[in-house]
Amino acid sequence: MPKRVDHDVRRAEIAEALVRVAGRRGLHAVGMRDVAAEAGVSLRLVQYYFETKEKLLLHGLQHLVEGFGARVAARVRAAGADPGPRATVEALLKAALPTDEESRTFHLLYTSYAVLSVTDEALAAQPFLKNPEAAEDTLTGLLQQARDAGHTPADLDARREAAGLLALSAGLGTSVLVGHRTPRSATAVLDHQLDRIFPATRTGD
Repeated sequence: MPKRVDHDVRRAEIAEALVRVAGRRGLHAVGMRDVAAEAGVSLRLVQYYFETKEKLLLHGLQHLVEGFGARVAARVRAAGADPGPRATVEALLKAALPTDEESRTFHLLYTSYAVLSVTDEALAAQPFLKNPEAAEDTLTGLLQQARDAGHTPADLDARREAAGLLALSAGLGTSVLVGHRTPRSATAVLDHQLDRIFPATRTGD
């Protein structure tokens, strides 16, 4: 009998190959042939699953985001059974800082995709960046819960603070990526902002 192929597993393997080779060479330099070679499969098979380079990139980045979500969840679990609002916000923001190889690859590829989509119509047509407010909505909800529970100043503008924290995290991540700032320094800057938002739960208190 012919061997059954788990197509979801095969797609995930190809997506992981994309992440590996793009992490080494940059997203702009990766072609379908490169990914096929990295995954140890034929170019025809990669084309069968993804049809175009743009669809391959989209799937690879969705795979990357799933891994990011798993890292956030792991950080929240590590904070204890009842981590509290600050720990949850902190887990979300710090998981995106490029402090190790996995988070470095995430930041590099996510940022590269956004930049390339500005001038590449085929990439811009993909749905990966269609909901840029998703992270902001999540963070806003967490800050609203914290404010309602009395963990932040009563006049906190949750939406504005969420937007500011995400912009800060993205900028710090890029500064670490290009060597302008160390991971420790970036983390300290982020902690300073969180101390301002959560004055009663400063790190080390």
